[in-house]
Amino acid sequence: MIINKVRKVSSQEEQPKKNTVVSDKMIGKWVKCEKCKEIIYREELHQNFSVCPYCGKHFRLSSRRRIKQIADEGTFEEIAGDIMTKDPLQFEGYLKKVEALKDKTNLQESVTCGTCEIEGHKVVLAVMDGNFLMGSMGSAVGERITIAIETAIQNQLPLVIFCVSGGARMQEGMVSLMQMAKTAAAIRKLQDAGLLYISILTDPTTGGVTASFASLGDIILAEPDALIGFAGPRVIEQTIKQQLPEGFQKSEFLLEHGLIDKIVERKDMKQTIAQLIGYHR
Repeated sequence: MIINKVRKVSSQEEQPKKNTVVSDKMIGKWVKCEKCKEIIYREELHQNFSVCPYCGKHFRLSSRRRIKQIADEGTFEEIAGDIMTKDPLQFEGYLKKVEALKDKTNLQESVTCGTCEIEGHKVVLAVMDGNFLMGSMGSAVGERITIAIETAIQNQLPLVIFCVSGGARMQEGMVSLMQMAKTAAAIRKLQDAGLLYISILTDPTTGGVTASFASLGDIILAEPDALIGFAGPRVIEQTIKQQLPEGFQKSEFLLEHGLIDKIVERKDMKQTIAQLIGYHR
């Protein structure tokens, strides 16, 4: 890989010269944007909320970094962290793969839930992580989210969920699909209690998560250019026998057609959530 363009970096780091071949060590300090193909200094990318400073592409975030960006410092307290993955179908290799991901990602599941403050507003926050089995929803994920919802009801707090998912977890079969009904029923109880639920759709939000709690928010926000849908375009085209419009599963198209309420850039997300909570109060 050849570097032709680099942004100015801090004096503490040596900037690669033009047409310099990047070594394995240097690759760890630099990131190539898949959209505009520019080379970005990794630390600069992190300081810019993991958004490309050239084209505005929102890179996918880990749940850990998302919580750091959204929760007031030192206020996040995890709940339901003891709910672990089960193997109801005794699917070959499933638990072994889960254990490998735990070691690799330092996560226990594909969603982290807890209470925190957002600009002084106390909330229940759930953040999904695509690094763990693509944020797929199995029984443990459904239970964690349900406990988060019940915690919001018990403490009369607003609920905020950041969604990213490839859908239901196939290794758990019907048990995974039942989490759609379970989380949807819990959300109904939250809404009956008159509490606010803000759902934020990030790239990608698909499958059973989109078809359940992700789409049930009182207010639904999304990040720019996020992929949001249920089935893939090829499956839909084969089912309805029609050509689909370009970009029909992007957040901009969905905003235009009324599925989401607002597209919010990552740098503005925390302030926007706090404002919405303040209006509801």
